[in-house]
Amino acid sequence: MEVYVEDMLVKSPELADHIKNLVEAFSLLQKYNMKLNPSKCTFRVLSGRFLGYLVTQRGIEVHPNQIKAILNMKSPATTKEIQSLTGSVATLN
Repeated sequence: MEVYVEDMLVKSPELADHIKNLVEAFSLLQKYNMKLNPSKCTFRVLSGRFLGYLVTQRGIEVHPNQIKAILNMKSPATTKEIQSLTGSVATLN
C-alpha cells in the first residue's frame, strides 16, 4: 500500500495477495477509525492514473502526457529561466 496525504493505493502482483493486502488495509483503517469517501474509491482496476502517474501491471510509470510536456518544453535561454526549473535562487556563474 502506498499512501500520499489523502490518497492511497493498494496494488499487488497476484489476486490472492491483493485480497490479503486489501484486508490488511481495511483493518488498519478500522483500527485508527479512518473513513473512506466511497465516491472516490475505485476497485478492480488493472491500470489507471494516480497522482499524475500511470499505474499498470508493470508498476508505476510516468504518464505519457507528462513525457510529451517535457519533450515539447522550450529550452531555457536565460539564467532566470534555468533557476525557475530548479526552484533555486542561487546565481549561476
